[in-house]
Amino acid sequence: MAYTADTWPIAAAMLPFPGTDAQGMHINDADPSAWAEAFTEVKDAGFANADLTDSWVRPGDLSRDRLAEFRQAAENGGIGIPAISAIRRSVIDEANWEANLAYSHRTIDAAAELGCEVVSVGLHQAIRPEQQKQLWFWTVDGHKDPVGDKETWTSAVVRLRELGRHAAEVGVLLSLEMYEDTYLGTADSSVRLVQDIGLPNVGLNPDLGNLIRLHRPVEDWRELVAKTLPYSNYWHMKNYFRDEDVARDMYVTMPAPMESGLINYREAFKLALSVGFQGILCTEHYGGDGLSVAASNQDYLRRHVLPKKDGYVLGKSQVVQGRQQPAAEPARV
Repeated sequence: MAYTADTWPIAAAMLPFPGTDAQGMHINDADPSAWAEAFTEVKDAGFANADLTDSWVRPGDLSRDRLAEFRQAAENGGIGIPAISAIRRSVIDEANWEANLAYSHRTIDAAAELGCEVVSVGLHQAIRPEQQKQLWFWTVDGHKDPVGDKETWTSAVVRLRELGRHAAEVGVLLSLEMYEDTYLGTADSSVRLVQDIGLPNVGLNPDLGNLIRLHRPVEDWRELVAKTLPYSNYWHMKNYFRDEDVARDMYVTMPAPMESGLINYREAFKLALSVGFQGILCTEHYGGDGLSVAASNQDYLRRHVLPKKDGYVLGKSQVVQGRQQPAAEPARV
């Protein structure tokens, strides 16, 4: 049965939760009660699921025993954990690609161990010191993948294909998060990357907010949606207010609730259904009480955007959608 507003899986991004405690200990090393406390907050905010954003817990760096404790903490808190987002671990980072590739493989194994449906990865790299000084880091340019560099492009294809094959072996989807100035930074480049990888379980995570928040000219969000949704299998969702004065070369953005920002998600989702999208959704927000705004975004989706009844016309996606069952034992690399 196709998903409806009542049944569509929506996860809270764990972005609002810090990766270290007040004493500087990483949350990976914390007592399971610390994980349970975070899951309780997510549950109390109105979510049934969480996206394990690895700026919080890094599942790929947990031992098998600790993974079992982590899964139990989520179960005790009544929270599903269908997705892991491994961020800023680019497999074409010139200095760290080998470590990032190995980490991504461990994350895929951890996803299978935890019963996740999807792992989201990207080509964005660590935030630079100058970006860290800003209120909003995206107002200063970060890393840029080399345009027209065939060797680097081929490396991205080969290494992401390797991850995709591993994910397929353990019954997990791999989703590629769109992000500014990377090979996943435009609609055309993102689609071409998925096509060059050529695996049905590898699709896009069309995080449109990452692109429309830039303080410079950007692609029209409608064109982004039309080109990328046929190849999408997971979706980080957020929105931004955006003002442009092209004559003065002035562009200003700031985070917004999904219903209030530039992107009309009601319109975007109609297109998504027409091209067969049935992926898990993840609501995000930067600044303020991010978890509460993400919860309001979930409410907006269920009340106004998602289909109220099944039986709607669902198009055919160019990539495999969800509901895969991971293998009992993850493949080892």
